[in-house]
Amino acid sequence: MALDQEKKTIDCFRNRLRNLIVVDQVLDNVGFLSKEQRELIRAKLQNEGNLKAVDLFLSEVINKNHPEGWFRELLNALEVAGCKQAANYIENKAPCPSLEAENDIYIRLIDLLHLTLVGMKTKDVCFSCFQRCILTKEDRQNILAVVEQHGEIAGARLLLSRLVKNELGWFSQFLEALEETGHGDLAKELRGDPLEDVGAAAQESNDPQTVKKECEMTVETATTERMEENMEDYTSCRSLSPPLSLASGSSEASFLTTSDLGAGALDSSMDCSMDSQVSMDVSSKLAIEDMDLYKGSDEEMKTKEEQTAGSQDQSGEKDIVLRDYQMEVARPALEGKNIIVCLPTGSGKTRVAVYITKRHLESRRRIGQPGKVVVLVNKIPLVEQHYRAEFGRFLKHQYSVERVSGDSQLKISFPKVVENNDIIICTAQILENSLAKAKKGDEDGVKLSQFTLMVIDECHHTQKGEAYNHIMIRYLSQKHKNNKLRKEQKPMMPLPQILGLTASPGVGGAKNQQKAEEHILKICANLDAITIKTKTIGEEAKSPYKRIASAQERKEDPFGDVIKGIMDDIHTHAELNPLCQPGTQNYEQWVVQKEQNAAKEDNQRVRVCAEHLRQYNEALHQSNTIRMSDAFKFLNKYYKEELRKKCNPDDEEPIQITETERFLFSLFKAKKMRLEELMKEPKYENNALAELKALILKEFTTREKARGIIFTQTRLSAIALSQWIQENPKFEDVGVKASHLIGGGDQSVVKPMTSAEQKNVLNKFREGEINLLIATTVAEEGLDVAECNVVVRYCLVTNETAMIQARGRGRAEDSSYTVVEEAGSGVAERESVNEYRETMMSKAIAKVCTMRQEEYERKIKENQLQAILEERVKEKRKQQKGMVKENPSKVKLSCRHCGKHVCSGEDIEIIENMHHVNVTPAFRELFTVRENTTLQERLLDYEANGVIACKSCGQRWGSIMLHKSIECPCLHIKNFVVMYNSKKKVFSKWNELAIRFPAFDYLQHADLITHDSDDEAEEME
Repeated sequence: MALDQEKKTIDCFRNRLRNLIVVDQVLDNVGFLSKEQRELIRAKLQNEGNLKAVDLFLSEVINKNHPEGWFRELLNALEVAGCKQAANYIENKAPCPSLEAENDIYIRLIDLLHLTLVGMKTKDVCFSCFQRCILTKEDRQNILAVVEQHGEIAGARLLLSRLVKNELGWFSQFLEALEETGHGDLAKELRGDPLEDVGAAAQESNDPQTVKKECEMTVETATTERMEENMEDYTSCRSLSPPLSLASGSSEASFLTTSDLGAGALDSSMDCSMDSQVSMDVSSKLAIEDMDLYKGSDEEMKTKEEQTAGSQDQSGEKDIVLRDYQMEVARPALEGKNIIVCLPTGSGKTRVAVYITKRHLESRRRIGQPGKVVVLVNKIPLVEQHYRAEFGRFLKHQYSVERVSGDSQLKISFPKVVENNDIIICTAQILENSLAKAKKGDEDGVKLSQFTLMVIDECHHTQKGEAYNHIMIRYLSQKHKNNKLRKEQKPMMPLPQILGLTASPGVGGAKNQQKAEEHILKICANLDAITIKTKTIGEEAKSPYKRIASAQERKEDPFGDVIKGIMDDIHTHAELNPLCQPGTQNYEQWVVQKEQNAAKEDNQRVRVCAEHLRQYNEALHQSNTIRMSDAFKFLNKYYKEELRKKCNPDDEEPIQITETERFLFSLFKAKKMRLEELMKEPKYENNALAELKALILKEFTTREKARGIIFTQTRLSAIALSQWIQENPKFEDVGVKASHLIGGGDQSVVKPMTSAEQKNVLNKFREGEINLLIATTVAEEGLDVAECNVVVRYCLVTNETAMIQARGRGRAEDSSYTVVEEAGSGVAERESVNEYRETMMSKAIAKVCTMRQEEYERKIKENQLQAILEERVKEKRKQQKGMVKENPSKVKLSCRHCGKHVCSGEDIEIIENMHHVNVTPAFRELFTVRENTTLQERLLDYEANGVIACKSCGQRWGSIMLHKSIECPCLHIKNFVVMYNSKKKVFSKWNELAIRFPAFDYLQHADLITHDSDDEAEEME
């Protein structure tokens, strides 16, 4: 439905209005909004601050139908709340551009001189401003309440934030109020009049204009960065008048001009310092701390912190400076309590953890007790990142800090690392493995009681199946035992304090508010937290501008039609009936299930067809998101590799090609030429790619310095998009320098990235050598990605947590967050659902935080006992199966492709509790060794780069690993069908098969090899 004229006007001036409305005071007087709508907006205000709440308020006004008279009621509400300037815009009485620009300069002056102005006699100035009608009665009450509770400076911040929302003319009234209350020097400084003491620099240079020039440069720098977006906003609403110099018309700002200011160029200048007011009815304390944001932008603050961190006193100690909101959320942890810190991406959660760690260790030392901190992360690159950028940087001069990950040799001696260091940074799996060893009585393990503080990064992953959860179940079980020991007056096992860090706990797929609250409570219970500490920190000021870019659906897709035709022929051949459309995720799940069932049933015709269908489905996805040529290259490479397996000249015996395989090879060969012809027709390309191209060109053309991330679904699409950008000269012309960033781990046909490769790309991105990353979800959370001002999710929507994490990458000023989709794909709808779930999450956190303590503790205990019981039931079931006690000989492995018997479980041994190897001579007769093309493509020089494959069908079985100079064939269980107790099963990981295989006997095998070598040498002689 088209907007009426009033709503169009509101939408047109939306950017201005969001900085002029105090939503809490306005809501009291708007009866045309329902009670539910008002409560939703108030929840947004409490959890995310005024700007976010205003955005929601304006959306409700613009997008919903209201009873007659709503517009007049809105105007009255704005005027009563002291937001007359906002009412003027809505009533289409906006000032001319020159007056508007002049007002913007006054706002910027308040911003620039903020640190001086907060020293005013707040009560006096407040009464004077109230008498001049530039503060409302409610403003006065709120300001005086803040002064009483938190002092004059805090009250001054709130006063200044309210003044700038007034109708034009407030500035001269404010100057009069200052003079009336004995602040003539502040009034002079705001006017730009020379003062008796203009500072040491001015005195030394005898130049009274020094201060003015510095201010002018500051304003010009700030306004130039924001000018472009605001120019676009205003040209769509009205024509701009020529800029007016203030030199001739206003003595207050004679040293400033608007020659470089578009109308409204400064409308967001007060976001960080003066637009985070929260209702005094909610909490006057929240208002104060949100107003305490005048410390510059995040980027400026980060620079200051780094400079401070770099300064050392004679003892070499580095200072850790926390902002007020960081100190507030840290306070319970400093008192030794278990908490979750929930702050947006880029707001310094890790810095809070470093500060808590430092204070924790200091307090332990003061009372003469040892302290030991373990910092857990869920990704290997984060280990080095936390060490380099945070914990090592600030604490290694005072404490011993070490890091351990799967990439580190230190993992072997983890207990020794724990014993010898104060702070240990490691992946959760490393700790979990060591805790499991200790539980079994292995001396080569550690116990939770050895730690006094455990920091859990990205703690929203503390859910079923995650390493974090395994660790915390151990913690909760011991806590439960401790409660019993306490009653029996027996010694208890000490447990570490828990500190969880997250930007978004999510709602766990909740479909209603109650389930969302249950999810938040469950996360709190899993981490044994007394509360979840969150804070509105003024992130609204740098919240990315969001938009959905919908491309038109393809009118014709002959390339996709050919692929679908091939898939239909395969369906017929294998007698398969898919219930979902090819090219979708549902089809992918369906075909994977068919392949697994066929492997267990030894139905090779269906199994092979399903495997090929999966490749065609991936090609369809690529054709729908990237180029047709990328889809063709993918298929062509796959069939080349399959043919090479069957016809490898290095193999001693040729591999038999089955009738089904011959049919599949012939089918692709018959359609190959047609696919090649179609991929060269640009008119058939997907429109989403054209939309992405236009977006990138616009962002990198209109921004002085663009830096962006494009999130995409698969590793294949990330690499293909990167190549597409690098090959297109138009991107090079506007300065785009792109590279891909994908995860590690051999989980797909695409070569993974090592930690070193990821680090190299991120360093280049940080230094500007690369300014556009095309990344999978690996870059969404945790990794230290440089500030971006362009964030794009390309045909990708997952859950609300991923959305918040991805959006949080747009930390730089004037950021944009865009979701690119093809119309009808459902991406926009899922993004909308995620936004709603984000609102649910905020409300759920607020509800949990305000629960009665007795109710909260009861629910937490209930969840914890349930988690402990579930774990016990799981363990009991595992024991009942008796698989661990079974002899490995009862397990039989057969090739997943051809069904050939491969080996018995008694032939398998384990190296380092991880690698399952078979070094029997009989097994060596069954496979052939080939080069690992993936490692070759990565140009890595490994000692062992061979893969082992079935001699009969060419199916890959695993790889050759070199263990202490012994070549060991290492089996990957996903390539086999496992027979156990007369039942066939397929597994993706060895730990899913709960059989205890014997450890690799190095001495025995080394002795055999040495003996065989001696015999060969004697024969040669």
